[in-house]
Amino acid sequence: MWWRSVIWTGVLFGTFAWLVPNVLWLLSWLIGKLFTYRVPYAPFGWTALSILLLIWGCLVYGHFLGRFSIEVNQVEYVSHDVPKAFDGYKVIHISDLHVDSFEDTADLQKFIDKVNAQNADIILFTGDMTTGSMEGIKLHEKALKSLKAKEGVLSVLGNHDFFIYDREYSNDQERCAAADRLTQYEREVLGWRVLRNESYQISKGNDSIVVAGVDNINGGQGFQTIQKGDLSKAMAGLDGIFTLLMTHDPSHWQAEVLPKSHAQITLSGHTHAAQVRLFGWSFAKLSFNECDGRYDQDGRMLYVNAGTGCTAPFRIGCPSEITVITLKNKN
Repeated sequence: MWWRSVIWTGVLFGTFAWLVPNVLWLLSWLIGKLFTYRVPYAPFGWTALSILLLIWGCLVYGHFLGRFSIEVNQVEYVSHDVPKAFDGYKVIHISDLHVDSFEDTADLQKFIDKVNAQNADIILFTGDMTTGSMEGIKLHEKALKSLKAKEGVLSVLGNHDFFIYDREYSNDQERCAAADRLTQYEREVLGWRVLRNESYQISKGNDSIVVAGVDNINGGQGFQTIQKGDLSKAMAGLDGIFTLLMTHDPSHWQAEVLPKSHAQITLSGHTHAAQVRLFGWSFAKLSFNECDGRYDQDGRMLYVNAGTGCTAPFRIGCPSEITVITLKNKN
């Protein structure tokens, strides 16, 4: 139940916050004993209580309000590489739906309606449909089927989509079989095009662009996850074609995408921007070099979407994100 997650999260963070001033007081008290100096407890106690109430208040806000707020970010990618026929082409990038974190389908539908309102040419979803349950996806099937764009929805699989955190599956073979079932569900029930180390070409007149997608690959940052992606297979035969690459984990960009491919735009998620931003700073920066928003290198762009759903039941200063990327031909 969701309330259990909220309570345990509050207890964990609150207890740690409460302990810090009390431990500092205890150390000060012991030192004071050595030098016959009395250290008053009141300032430490009030500080501990204030921090505890602040954290509990933030968690309550983050659970009941913060995780349902939505942010639409507009991004332009301007390059000579963009084919003229695709000047103004609108790409919606979403990630990390984690649909089983939504208790009420209406909350997920609100997000999807806002995506649809952007009137995109194509929607690219960079993985983690679920946290670890196929049943959670089926509960929101109607909402997911309503996600629409002119060229449809393309997706890849993230680390959670291989059910590596689900105790129901005891080995890699079972987890991969579950990922195959999820792929089949997205393709046949939702009508999405799932790219499993493959690509999809879109043509307008004599011009074309390609969307390539890989299964989850970890590039050596953050926590280690399942390695199922094959970049060379996904990019085979695409030399000279403008390419958008979907890869769930942003650490893949520096590790392999930049040195071993020509993909002009790379789209990722995975980090959730830690679901907490303080004055615009994300805790995900402690684990990932590229963790939140836009990064550019040598005319190539990585965009890391902050995600939609949650793995912990709150978002604080970090709304669910819809990224609108408009391609621009640089004359």
